[in-house]
Amino acid sequence: MSKSSSVNLTRFAWLSIAAAVLTIALKMGAYWLTNSVSLLSDALESLVNLVSAIIALIALHIASRPADEEFTFGYSKVEFFSSGFEGGMILVAAGSIIVTAIPRLINPQPLDQVGLGVIVSVVASLINLGVSRVLASAGKRNNSITLQADAHHLMTDVITTGGVLIGVGLVYLSGWQILDPLIAILVALNILRTGFSLVRQSAKGLLDASLPAEDVSAIQDIFKGYDQQGIEFHALRTRSAAARGFVSVHILVPGHWTVKDAHLQADQVEQKIYQQLPNIAVFTHVEPLGDPISFEDSSFDREETAPVSKQEPSSG
Repeated sequence: MSKSSSVNLTRFAWLSIAAAVLTIALKMGAYWLTNSVSLLSDALESLVNLVSAIIALIALHIASRPADEEFTFGYSKVEFFSSGFEGGMILVAAGSIIVTAIPRLINPQPLDQVGLGVIVSVVASLINLGVSRVLASAGKRNNSITLQADAHHLMTDVITTGGVLIGVGLVYLSGWQILDPLIAILVALNILRTGFSLVRQSAKGLLDASLPAEDVSAIQDIFKGYDQQGIEFHALRTRSAAARGFVSVHILVPGHWTVKDAHLQADQVEQKIYQQLPNIAVFTHVEPLGDPISFEDSSFDREETAPVSKQEPSSG
């Protein structure tokens, strides 16, 4: 992720923070008007949105740092920490909603000024919907897992608000006050799925999961174009680091090629991968095709081989 790109991305994080502050105020107002525990739960989730947006801003600043001697592959992987934290915060929000709703489930309370409270919540939900779409588009365009996680979180908030408003409307129409906490609990259980998904995605990234299957397939398609040239590939390994990806592959070329010829061929392969996947760093290792030893390191750990005998230099 370049410095200029990261600056643009932090603008989206500031947008998310502004939206969170505004929606918290609106939803707390809706709760104050209606005394609805489901609307209070909705406001609590927006508070989580604010904390998550601040974490996202910090993560994007860190991810923008160039590689250095301590972190030679850069800082982009910090976005997985941000995404995982956001998933965890969603889980906390769901738990808070359930804890808040249980007392009202035992002792239901009447609702007040439902119409005005609903209008205020709808306005807050529309704000979140608009910001979520902007963040999702920017996250996909810039391959930022942080912005994508923030967009998912805001969309979860929109779904939560929709479920809450349906519950409040049903309470108002039917007079069944117990529906208010029941809807809150059902919404909480639904958003748990989003939280677990984000945590799982972040865990896979921190464990150096491979690039998406479609990216790996695109790389393998590039390799197929060299079959007729007598060039083979093996030991393909990939890993994802949020906005960056890394590819390592061994290129087996005819043994009679010069070092220059092999280097030019490897450089061509790297350039083709760059053109297909611009945010990928490629590392190639050239080996002679006719040497059996070249095939002994196709697994992750190079197999032990017998030491190569060295001839003593002749005295004459």
